Amino acid sequence: MHLTTDVARRLLVPIGVGLLIVTGGTVGLVMATTGGTPAGPQPRISSTRPSPASTAPATSAGAVVPLLGTSADANRAVPAVSATPRASGGTSAPPKVAPLHGLRQADLLVVAPFSLSSQVRAAVSRLPGVTTAEPIEAARVTINGTPEAVLGVDPSTFRGYAAGPTAASDPLWQGVAGGGVAVSYTMGTLDRLALGRAVTVTGRQAERLRVVAFGTVGIGGVDAVVSDPVARSLGMPASNAIVISASPARATALAAQIKPILPRGAGVEPLVTLATAPSQAGVPPSEAAGGGLTTAQLTAALRAAESRQGLPYAWGAAGPASFDCSGLVEWSFAQAGVALPRTAADQARTGPAVPVGQLEPGDLLFYHTDPTAPGYISHVAIYLGRGWMIQAPQPGLRVQVVPANFGSQFAGAIRVSPRIAAAVTAGLA
Repeated sequence: MHLTTDVARRLLVPIGVGLLIVTGGTVGLVMATTGGTPAGPQPRISSTRPSPASTAPATSAGAVVPLLGTSADANRAVPAVSATPRASGGTSAPPKVAPLHGLRQADLLVVAPFSLSSQVRAAVSRLPGVTTAEPIEAARVTINGTPEAVLGVDPSTFRGYAAGPTAASDPLWQGVAGGGVAVSYTMGTLDRLALGRAVTVTGRQAERLRVVAFGTVGIGGVDAVVSDPVARSLGMPASNAIVISASPARATALAAQIKPILPRGAGVEPLVTLATAPSQAGVPPSEAAGGGLTTAQLTAALRAAESRQGLPYAWGAAGPASFDCSGLVEWSFAQAGVALPRTAADQARTGPAVPVGQLEPGDLLFYHTDPTAPGYISHVAIYLGRGWMIQAPQPGLRVQVVPANFGSQFAGAIRVSPRIAAAVTAGLA
């Protein structure tokens, strides 16, 4: 739902909800592929540590919600629990949710720090090329102590915008309609949330919401979905966002047409939702020109990463004492003066693709680890050379140097370009 990163920096309001504000910058479609084969057999990831690799504290703001979408794999089931209404007593039926009537691709997102009027939504809907325009709430609230991007939706009408398995899950949307929260598979597993148990969600006030499902919505960077009433009870402005489906070929032109319609303070951004093919690491060749890391930058980043060996994994952490996978990468490169975006999916867009046979120390390795959206890039590691990589793996494990893995979950590799990384990061700022 990784419903892990939008187009915006944080805008904290007195009620304690950080709104997802569009500030510009276009998210490019990830198209480059990887090729080549590693030299010699490649072992599976293990906890075995090699001798030290030969190549030789501010926490990230974490308020960026990148707009990199996910692949919709219609053959995967979404882990969910039976829906139970909020009312107590008796054995009442689960909340009614309209059946799925086909999938829509989420192509554009309008977001404001205030409610958008029905006149604005109507004007957007009338533009040529707009297929549907769905009002939603979009904000950052705290779940289990970590700020997360959350959408408030009408389950009956929004479900068609979700990734295929999530869209098809009646228990998921019934659970959301009944007052629960559905979270991304990545967040649910790495933050050790339990299906059917309650988590503390804090906006205007703290509420205990039941986790009803793990499933990827298909809008990158969004890690949780609740119903409209729950969103408003958390303090989100009613209908402060619009998700738009349109012809992908017209998305950029439509964004330009929508901007003059919006009130001051609102913005619009293309969404990249890869509905037909797994996403790969790397930018298109037309964007890949430009210098790479200097020797000094490369050495500093690798030394910084290796200095974190043995520190604990923590979901959402970006150092200096604990990390998640992308937090380790972001922190390490920051020590070299190179700004990278916060999530693995966006870090995959910070340089040209590199075939496995041409990997060099400092290249980033990416993986598909979310079974509810197998095409979504959800893990990253740093290649150290000689067949080894360093990663922050998962809860219960520590930052470790392990054999590089090029198995079925491998999504590709990139060589960081400071110029491209700066452009991607600025586009999300």
